[in-house]
Amino acid sequence: MKFHDSAEMYLETIYLLEKTQGHAHVAEISKALNISKPSVTKAMELLKSRDLILKEDYGPVTLTDAGRDLSIRIYERHRVIKTYLSKSLNLSLEDAEENACRMEHIISEEMFEAIKEYLKEEQV
Repeated sequence: MKFHDSAEMYLETIYLLEKTQGHAHVAEISKALNISKPSVTKAMELLKSRDLILKEDYGPVTLTDAGRDLSIRIYERHRVIKTYLSKSLNLSLEDAEENACRMEHIISEEMFEAIKEYLKEEQV
């Protein structure tokens, strides 16, 4: 199931905040993505309506099992693409990170699998 790029960015950010800090709040998501709190709140309502997060007023944002599964897949795409760009194309980590953020949302599943296979074969 493919979601809009911004929904994927929110899910990935929530996942990373939960992973590194143990929780994710609207203010932290806002800061991480450099987006206004009202915009984050609106996005959280959309993700909640799709049963991807749990969110009570003024409480933390928590990924549902479906939200966690999707966010893990999104984050995996990011990591694999970043590795490919930095190791195979010799981009700096900063450039690889920036481009991976963009590419993770638009490449086909076939291209993603081809990149994973290439990295496995090259053992980079």
